[in-house]
Amino acid sequence: MDVHVRDLRSFLAVADELHFTRAAQRLFLSQPALSRQIRALERTLRTPLFVRGPGGVALTAAGRLLQDHARRVVAAWDEAQAAVAEAVAARSTVLVVGLSISVGRGLLPAATRAFQERHPGVRVELRQVGFGDATVGLADGDADVAFCWLPLPGDAGLRHRVLFTEPRLVALPVDHRLTARAEVTVEDLVDEPFLAIPESAGPLRSFWLGEDARGGRPARVASVVHGPEEVVEALGRGLGVALISGGNAEIYRRPEFVVRPVRGLAPAHLAVVWREGDSRAPVQDFVLSCTAAAAAASAVGPGAA
Repeated sequence: MDVHVRDLRSFLAVADELHFTRAAQRLFLSQPALSRQIRALERTLRTPLFVRGPGGVALTAAGRLLQDHARRVVAAWDEAQAAVAEAVAARSTVLVVGLSISVGRGLLPAATRAFQERHPGVRVELRQVGFGDATVGLADGDADVAFCWLPLPGDAGLRHRVLFTEPRLVALPVDHRLTARAEVTVEDLVDEPFLAIPESAGPLRSFWLGEDARGGRPARVASVVHGPEEVVEALGRGLGVALISGGNAEIYRRPEFVVRPVRGLAPAHLAVVWREGDSRAPVQDFVLSCTAAAAAASAVGPGAA
């Protein structure tokens, strides 16, 4: 059976860290999931790659041999992806912008106008991507640039610039007991059933469950949602509560839910994101156009993002 480049990246992370837990944190994976990947790779190669001990791991002779080859394979694949992307871009007159949710404050129209003044021959195409992809189409090449909420997957090879910072609010079904309050706390929400984005979103799922403020107490997931309309529908059915940004609370204002501030939650950051090493002029100019449009919108005052 063929080995995936993803498996080699995981192997190299463990080989660099010589510690499964640190490597898993670096890859934004759970330690058991990383261990399963490595065991599967060892079964495919029919040899142990690491000697495991209580203080960490050490490479076997086979592991040391694989390490050099794996680095060359991963580097070659990265170069091949970049070369193909460059060749496609040279023929393309379309810049694909990934979105998982609407972007307010007039950012997108303003950025697009400024961009097309520089590149009148390039058409901006918007592509909707589900909540399960935290890179909003960048990782699999479906988008050239994207609007993403932070945090991003640490091993995705992406760069970003923050455009807007928004408070995280809680969206509550209209008949929820907490709607009587002007503000709620994290403690008020600890035992509430939550709407969650898919596990494939990695650390972004934890962020929108508020796990950074829960003191290690896991969220109770009532339902998984894959897009903004699913969130609204689930709230209308009273399936659970959800954290949303202040700006998106305005964009998706509906009679099915109300929002309340949550004391003790860090804000959310919306960023324009592109692949590391993608120096194509259309990509970089779109990033600059978004940054300038965001600065202008912020100067006018708060609003939807």
